[in-house]
Amino acid sequence: DSLLMLSFQTPLKKTNTLIAQMGITFVNAYVPSALCCPSRASILTGKYPHNHHVVNNTLEGNCSSKLWQKIQEPYTFPALLKAMCGYQTFFAGKYLNEYGAEDAGGVGHVPPGWSFWYALEKNSKYYNYTLSVNGKARRHGENYSVDYLTDVLANMSLDFLEYKSNFEPFFMMIATPAPHSPWTPAPQYTKSFQNVSAPRNSNFNIHGKNKHWLIRQAKTPMSNSSIQFLDDAYRKRWQTLLSVDDLIEKLVKKLEVNGELDNTYIFYTSDNGFHTGQFSLPIDKRQLYEFDIKVPLLVRGPGIKPNQTNKMLVANIDLGPTILDIAGYDLNKTQMDGMSLLPLLRGDKNVTWRSDFLVEYQGEGYNGSDPTCPGLGPGVTHCFPDCVCEDSYNNTYACVRTLSASWDLQYCEFDDREVFVEVYNLTADPHQINNIAKTIDQEILEKMNYRLMMLQSCSGATCRTPGVFDPGYRFDPRLMFSNHGLRARRFSAQFL
Repeated sequence: DSLLMLSFQTPLKKTNTLIAQMGITFVNAYVPSALCCPSRASILTGKYPHNHHVVNNTLEGNCSSKLWQKIQEPYTFPALLKAMCGYQTFFAGKYLNEYGAEDAGGVGHVPPGWSFWYALEKNSKYYNYTLSVNGKARRHGENYSVDYLTDVLANMSLDFLEYKSNFEPFFMMIATPAPHSPWTPAPQYTKSFQNVSAPRNSNFNIHGKNKHWLIRQAKTPMSNSSIQFLDDAYRKRWQTLLSVDDLIEKLVKKLEVNGELDNTYIFYTSDNGFHTGQFSLPIDKRQLYEFDIKVPLLVRGPGIKPNQTNKMLVANIDLGPTILDIAGYDLNKTQMDGMSLLPLLRGDKNVTWRSDFLVEYQGEGYNGSDPTCPGLGPGVTHCFPDCVCEDSYNNTYACVRTLSASWDLQYCEFDDREVFVEVYNLTADPHQINNIAKTIDQEILEKMNYRLMMLQSCSGATCRTPGVFDPGYRFDPRLMFSNHGLRARRFSAQFL
C-alpha cells in the first residue's frame, strides 16, 4: 500500500538515492486489481485475479482461504525458487489480509516455499500484533523500541542477512504494512511534513460526472472535515514511510558490508495506489483510475545501468516471472500470465513488449445497512467520512489499459444492470475527468470490447497476445456476436 512520488518532495529520499538512482524506474507500472489481497496474490502467483481467484480481502473472496492454500500456494514463485532453484527464502511482514484466520489453519500454517517465515496475523498494524514465527505465535505490544513493526521487520531482515548460509542463493520478501492505515508513525517522525497536504490535481474535489454511480454518489464539494481527514491521512502516510526509508538504507548497507550488494537484485514496489480526494472520494483504493492502479517500481542489480527510466507497460504479474528468470528457471514450466522484465532490466534492444493489460475487480458490499449511514441501504461498504461509500457489490468491473505508440487509453466495463462503460484518452486527459465512451469511434469500442473478452478469459501465454494497437492484432467481428450474450454471466461465473 505504498506510495512513492519520485520528485524532490518525497518521503523516500534514501530509497530514491539507493535504488532509483542506482538502477531503473518503471514509470508505467500497474496492478491488475487495486486492493491488497488480490494484488498480493498476483505478485506471488504471476497471475491475473481471474486465474488465482482471489477477488477481495475476505476469506469468502479466497483471501488466504483453504482453497488458495491448496490450489495456488504450492505454485507461487517463492515455492518454485526454493524447491526447484535451491534458494533459501525469507518472508517478513504482511502476507495476505486473512492470513492466520482460524478457519484457514491459523498462524500455524506456513505456506510452502519459505525457509524463514515471520508473517503478520491478519491486516496492517504497527503495534499490538501477532507474528507467525515459523508457525509459532509471537505477541508484540506497544513499546516503540521493541515492537514498532517496520523496525522489527528491519531487524529480522538484518539478522537473516547476518546468519544465512553463504552456500545457497537467497531471496527475501519484506512486506511492510506502512503506509497502510492506521498510519502510526515512529515517535521521532510525528512532527515531519507539517506543511504537506494531499495533491490538488485537476480531479481533486470535483464531481465525477459521466462516471459509474459509485463515483457519482460522492458529495461535492467535500466537507472541511473530510478534507482535513484526507490531508491528515496523507501526511501520516508520509511519516510512516520514513521508517520504511530507514529499513531500506539498513538493508542496502548490510548487503554492502557483506560484499553482496553488487550481485543482488533489489525490487521496490507496492500492492496498490491510493486516492485522497480525487472525484471527491475521501480516502481508499479499489477504483479503476490511475491513482489507484499505478504503483512505483524501482529495480537495481547486476547488469542494470544507473539512473534509467523505462516507459514500457509493466504489471505486478511480471515480478514472479522476472525473479524466476533471474534464477534460471524455465518460465514455460509455469502457468504464469506475466512476462519477465529481465530483457528490459538489461536494456536489451528490440524487445517485443505488451501494449495492454487487464484490470479487474469484484466489488465488496455489506448485506445489512450501515448503522452510521442508515439512509444508504444494503450493498455498500466503507462509507466514511460523511457517508461517502468507497465500495459496493456492483462496483465490479474489468478494463483494458492500453499504452502504445499511438494510444494511451483505458476502456472499462461494469458488470451491472446497465453494463456501464468508461473510456479515457489519457494523452488528452491524464486525470481521467472526461468519459469519452459516447463519443469515441465505434470501431475502437468494438475492438476494445473484444480485447477485454479475450483478456478476461486468458491464461498463461494467451494473456500475452498482441493488443488492439499492435501490428499483429487480429480482429474478427463475427466472434463478438457469438460471444456477446455470455459476457456478464462469464464475468461473474469465473469469480465463483
